[in-house]
Amino acid sequence: MKMQKRKFRIGELAEKLELERFVVRFWEKEFNIKTKRSQGSQRFYDENDLRKFTLIKRLLYEEGFTIVGAKKKLKEKSSTKPESIIASQKTTMEDTVKTVATEQENEKIEHLSQQIIDLKDKLRKLREML
Repeated sequence: MKMQKRKFRIGELAEKLELERFVVRFWEKEFNIKTKRSQGSQRFYDENDLRKFTLIKRLLYEEGFTIVGAKKKLKEKSSTKPESIIASQKTTMEDTVKTVATEQENEKIEHLSQQIIDLKDKLRKLREML
């Protein structure tokens, strides 16, 4: 069984990510990703770099973050430590009510957001008719 390649050149990384090379170079600068370089200054990326770029791609393309938002999210992710469980902490009925209220508020917000999108579509169609 062949072992997986551990180092990638920029073209290979871009191909794996399904991105253009200039996007990889841009993200490298924007997200301050330090790459290893050969004596000829050619970039080399490893599996950790691939994971970072994959996460950046997901945040930007799938989750709709801006670059600034993605930077904040990555910073939060790198600074968070696993939460410890406190055995003596009690859950009260008041905590449960707050959680349910928050879920209901989120549902209302999602519903209102969808209504706004629908209204925008209707306005766009009305404008086309005029």
